[in-house]
Amino acid sequence: MDKRFTGMIPPVVTPFTAEGEVDLEALDRVIEHLIEGGMNGLFILGSSGEVAYLNDAQRDAVTARTVATAAGRVPVLVGAIETTAKRVIDRALRAQELGADAIVAAGPFYALPSAAEVADHFRAIHAAIDLPLFAYDVPVRLGGLKLGRDMLVELGKEGVIVGVKDSSGDDVGFRRLVAANEAAGHPLSLLTGHECVVDGMLLLGADGAVPGYGNVDPHSYAQLLEAARAHEWDKAREIQDRICAGFEIVFAVKGQGADGTGIPAFKTAMEAVGVLDNAYMAPPVKALEGENRQRVIDIVHAVGLA
Repeated sequence: MDKRFTGMIPPVVTPFTAEGEVDLEALDRVIEHLIEGGMNGLFILGSSGEVAYLNDAQRDAVTARTVATAAGRVPVLVGAIETTAKRVIDRALRAQELGADAIVAAGPFYALPSAAEVADHFRAIHAAIDLPLFAYDVPVRLGGLKLGRDMLVELGKEGVIVGVKDSSGDDVGFRRLVAANEAAGHPLSLLTGHECVVDGMLLLGADGAVPGYGNVDPHSYAQLLEAARAHEWDKAREIQDRICAGFEIVFAVKGQGADGTGIPAFKTAMEAVGVLDNAYMAPPVKALEGENRQRVIDIVHAVGLA
């Protein structure tokens, strides 16, 4: 396992201007907020980074600026989320040129591939790039495609992938993956994206987490990791409970589409704590307004973050 890619690696949000352009100065502040908050890496251009709504120039701008601002202090993992291996490779090679430390790729989507085709998708990407590759297990974005446990471990043993970012929400499946990975000699760094049960995932053997709410409260996730590594599980649970109280911002949003809850809530909270100047989203998703916005701000104040 490559220990560079363990610990807390939040999926970095992408700030925007009122005109819909990437706000690079705001991105600098987000990156400093995360690094100063004790994060162990940065995952850009994932779902929380609104990658699906960015053109190639915007993706390049986010990558170049993040690499420059991080300045080697923590590794930068870059999402190359595309429909086919060829398109992923194009984006991955560009990220490689811009200084990325690793690539995160999902399975192919729109197509309905077999398990063998998914495995070959990752093998093709690995063969074409000179960076470590993470598999991004996010069935909700891939028409329900769940990356198989045995396939992932086999790809790890082959050296095709170095880790998995698990956003499936399938905790039983994740536990089975942890066990299979351990039995194979632990070739993979396994990162959970299920941010309200990170304490439990670390207890069962996860190597870290990719918590979207870490954009709002990185310090608590850093403290959680420290407690877990010290096997102070009661303390870890207390910290996780505090995190979950803040994560209520997501559930406080009503009447929005599936993409209109989590990331808009994170950005609104980041505005409330002073990291962002606004909570603009990339179209078609809209920023929170009215009662939804106020409920998020009220929770941020109630948990003592602002």
